[in-house]
Amino acid sequence: MKKSFVKLLAFGALSLLSITLLSGCGKKEAKAGSAGEVYVYNWGEYIDESVIKQFEEETGIKVVYDLFETNEEMYPVIQAGAVKYDVVCPSDYMIQKMRENNLLAEINLDNVPNLKEVDPKYMEMSKSFDPENKYSVPYSWGTVGILYNTKMVDPKDVPTKWSDLWNEKFKDNILMQDSVRDSFMVALKSLGYSLNTTNEAEIKEAKELLIKQKPLVQAYVIDQVRDKMIGGEAAIGVIYSGEMLYIQNEVKNLNLDYSLEYVIPEEGTNLWLDSWVIPANAPNKENAEKWINFLCRPDIAKKNFEYITYPTPNKGAFDLLDPELKNNKTLFPDSDVLKNSEVYKYLGDEVDSLYNEAWKEIKSN
Repeated sequence: MKKSFVKLLAFGALSLLSITLLSGCGKKEAKAGSAGEVYVYNWGEYIDESVIKQFEEETGIKVVYDLFETNEEMYPVIQAGAVKYDVVCPSDYMIQKMRENNLLAEINLDNVPNLKEVDPKYMEMSKSFDPENKYSVPYSWGTVGILYNTKMVDPKDVPTKWSDLWNEKFKDNILMQDSVRDSFMVALKSLGYSLNTTNEAEIKEAKELLIKQKPLVQAYVIDQVRDKMIGGEAAIGVIYSGEMLYIQNEVKNLNLDYSLEYVIPEEGTNLWLDSWVIPANAPNKENAEKWINFLCRPDIAKKNFEYITYPTPNKGAFDLLDPELKNNKTLFPDSDVLKNSEVYKYLGDEVDSLYNEAWKEIKSN
């Protein structure tokens, strides 16, 4: 989930003592053979709590629920195996890393008949990190784009490209994501490179471009982009599309004398996907599959979408939405707008180190 995206890719290399950083109810040890339970590990504010209660009522399965803040916090917990979870919701590139390191179990899709409700285009998208669709089931997706204030940005300067974030007119009025991959994505795409490049020269060129941009940047932030933009504290911000329903409603409720508009830049962007997976050591695998199947049910997927406001890959749920939401091109952009977009891939520890070192240099410059 993109509401809380990690600052450094290398976080997962820290001591396995990070297991103690679990939020929510804290560290729990699932008991093997506890057929009436399912141990869930998910992002904060990433499910309608009434859905959990409904699952328990309909299945008789008790849900034990823990939270993580970043993919990189979650990974060493699953890798260590001391805390055994049945079902987890990582992002695309982290699912690839978990799969390549034998941390995932194949999902028995016979136990997930509601998978038919997931739009095939998201199953195809999943193949970039789960080539045979054996280990993951899509839960939520979105894009990264530019949010701009119509009062603070002259109509002739409306951003349409990532390169517009180097416009001197926006000095001290640009909010960038405090994230290695997202910030480098902006620079790499503006240069015409892949956001998954492993080319050291291209990474260096992007680093120099971000250093050049730094005097124009008001702040590197994560969750604060939304509220700063609503408050008129900046003219432009890099943001995740799932924030837009909240933003649009707040602007309307506050009767602001400006609007906040979202643009997917011409060069393309990150097209991200969060999916449910089952750890290889899950003690209650069948219950995990029941959980996944339940969340793929259209009425449940719709309820979750209305709560988390991030686009649903569930076609059945999409068909249940009001026409106004279906036609919201910020949330559900036309395919031609996404033609140059890419899904993040896990690039390997060596390449991650290149990005991390470059990011440290940018932040300290």
